[in-house]
Amino acid sequence: MMERISSLKKKKNILNGVKVLVSSFIALIIMLPLIITFFAAVKDSAGIANTSPLLPPVPENFTLDNIREVLANRLLPYAVRNTFVIASVSILFNVIMGAVTAYILERFEFRFKKLIYMLFFAGMMVPTCITEISRFKIVQGLGLYNTLGAPILIYIASDLMQLYIYRQFIAKLPVSLDESALLDGCSYFKLFRKIIFPLLAPATATLVIIKTVGIINDMYVPYLYMPKSKLKTMTTFLMAYANAESGSWQKLAAAVIIILIPTLLIYILFQRKIMEGMAAGAVKE
Repeated sequence: MMERISSLKKKKNILNGVKVLVSSFIALIIMLPLIITFFAAVKDSAGIANTSPLLPPVPENFTLDNIREVLANRLLPYAVRNTFVIASVSILFNVIMGAVTAYILERFEFRFKKLIYMLFFAGMMVPTCITEISRFKIVQGLGLYNTLGAPILIYIASDLMQLYIYRQFIAKLPVSLDESALLDGCSYFKLFRKIIFPLLAPATATLVIIKTVGIINDMYVPYLYMPKSKLKTMTTFLMAYANAESGSWQKLAAAVIIILIPTLLIYILFQRKIMEGMAAGAVKE
């Protein structure tokens, strides 16, 4: 009996060891691009040319000049400000419009409800490249080209993920909650503002985090719709270090590390909120 227990413990320890090794290997693969980028950011040109990208810089090749040069770039403050404005305004409207729309679709019955719901998400299934010409014409016709309003409008209108998230949460809220508030003389507006929306805090936190990371990381929309230098975002700011004239691997790597910091901090600090929010809305009781 004791030998059997010892054998089971040995097998369990071996299995745990294999799990640790596999997890460590996968984590290393995921982190390797970030590690290589960091090494490149603190190497000089000789270090980039003469040493392996997998190796850290030796003392004679170590430098912080690349990072200092990127931080001293006059366009960096504009990029940070523009990104903050675009993300803040876009997410504010996403939260308000997404929560209200999801509440209406989940709680009210009206004609063509299913059709409207299908149309919302049919738009998400159409590839962006197919509608890009018409979208560009609309933005230009509204006078928003080369303004912060262009990406804000696109981020509000084109991605409807918030409907999925909010509908999952609202479906878990009992209808009796609405009925009790209405019987007490509460209007639908007050019901939503005072009762329903505060209960959607986990969904809102999940949406804000995911949308913020997505907007900060997006390069395509700001690059296409805001070519003006002072309208650069944190991602299009990197383009200055990727061209043939002023670009270099070490400066580009330094810029990537600096731009990566806000996104990385958001994810590290709030990753538990993301998982809790998505899990909480995944099951309907």
